[in-house]
Amino acid sequence: MAGSDPYDRYVADPNVRDGVQTDSRIDEEVENPRLWRVLLHNDDFTTQDFVVWVLETVFHLPHAEAFAVMMHVHQAGVGVAGLFTRDVAETKVRATRQLAEQHEFPLLVTLEPDPQEAGA
Repeated sequence: MAGSDPYDRYVADPNVRDGVQTDSRIDEEVENPRLWRVLLHNDDFTTQDFVVWVLETVFHLPHAEAFAVMMHVHQAGVGVAGLFTRDVAETKVRATRQLAEQHEFPLLVTLEPDPQEAGA
């Protein structure tokens, strides 16, 4: 036995079939989950710097994109912070509301189903 591997007897022989029959997989279409828009609403008290910081921190937007979203919210009254599955969107809304409350800002953040998916 010198020089032989004591575990060789446990290695399966690739030439032996155990008579296991595999099922053919039927291709199933998996639907993508519905997406939800997280909306930021403009107000006269929340600072622009705070909104940019929230977009960078909670929504992980690069600074330039966060600034552009903030300016859109400021000018149009409402803007999309991001598109997410419902659970993720709800979590981001909750986090944004908590941060706004901690910093004593009345920032309104809401979510709604993405209207572009309604026809899909």
